[in-house]
Amino acid sequence: MPYRVIRAIAPIALLMFSSSASADMTIGSWNLLHLGWNNGKRIDAVADVARGADLWALQEVMSDDAVSDLEHELERQTGEGWSSMTSNAVGRSSYTESYAFVWRDSAVDYTQGAVSYLDSADNFAREPYLAEFRDRDNGDTVSIATVHITYGDGRSDRTPEIRDLAGIWEWMHDVYPGSDRLITGDFNMPPTDASWTPLRDAGARPAITSGATTLSESDGVYSSLYDNFWFDPDALDVGATGIVRFPQMLGIDHVTARDIVSDHAPIYLSTGNAQAGFSEVEEMNDVTDESSSGSACIDLNTASAERLDALPNIGPARAHDIIDGRPWRNAGDLTRISGIGSARASQITDSGLLCSTL
Repeated sequence: MPYRVIRAIAPIALLMFSSSASADMTIGSWNLLHLGWNNGKRIDAVADVARGADLWALQEVMSDDAVSDLEHELERQTGEGWSSMTSNAVGRSSYTESYAFVWRDSAVDYTQGAVSYLDSADNFAREPYLAEFRDRDNGDTVSIATVHITYGDGRSDRTPEIRDLAGIWEWMHDVYPGSDRLITGDFNMPPTDASWTPLRDAGARPAITSGATTLSESDGVYSSLYDNFWFDPDALDVGATGIVRFPQMLGIDHVTARDIVSDHAPIYLSTGNAQAGFSEVEEMNDVTDESSSGSACIDLNTASAERLDALPNIGPARAHDIIDGRPWRNAGDLTRISGIGSARASQITDSGLLCSTL
């Protein structure tokens, strides 16, 4: 793709992405798909998007140098100082990756506690990375844990890590006393899944409850609400949240976007009266409303494979079996699928995730 296509938006973007004058900040989270590998990643394009927020939690970082390059490109584009820090590489096999935080110096200070979670039970394939930051305008602090949940072979592989996030949530309360808490990242699990129950019971809620964050190869088509923020709505003053449609922002198609930027759309939340600096977003202003389409009940006859995968006892293979076997009258009929007996069908019914009007 020619360089001029991305840079053509710069004169307008410089106005749109200027830092907010209000005493609040915008926080973003983004899986950057092997940032730092020799894969043609366009750091200038990443920065064109990233300057729309004040503080970023990044996943799938493959080198410290790439994060430094992004920091310097943000400084070049915005004319402001930026800072960054990167975790040690984490992972159980020969494949490892890191996390990173990147922030705008005029809006955010790093305060304390940058640490990889001490996972003594070895529950996480990639241990979360945590740090505390301060809003420079009003002095409020927020502690953030960023994580990339293992994908594995199906929902059952992801569930233990999701459930263990409740322990991290409580641990953050002790390590960062007086600080608002966020857990963010690529969870490889929609926020409706039953595995989130322990975190919900601890008082956390998802900031984004509808829409999708993974780019398909078809322009304008997204799937899988896997990227999110979890926060305490009684503590953190969240003004707006959204999914950034960065291919539309940059004027590129999805195939190009996946190749030179990422196959994930970034997400953001703004605290207080802060205004995010993105031109193409799907915004969700009521961050505690979980009744909107895409996050409500699961219909066996219309749901995507990703949505069906959220049901108990259903992995990717059985999700496709459900799609191939449509139509279904009720969950009891799922016993036609190999490996689903009456007990497992009952667990699916009892999960409360299915639509009642099959």
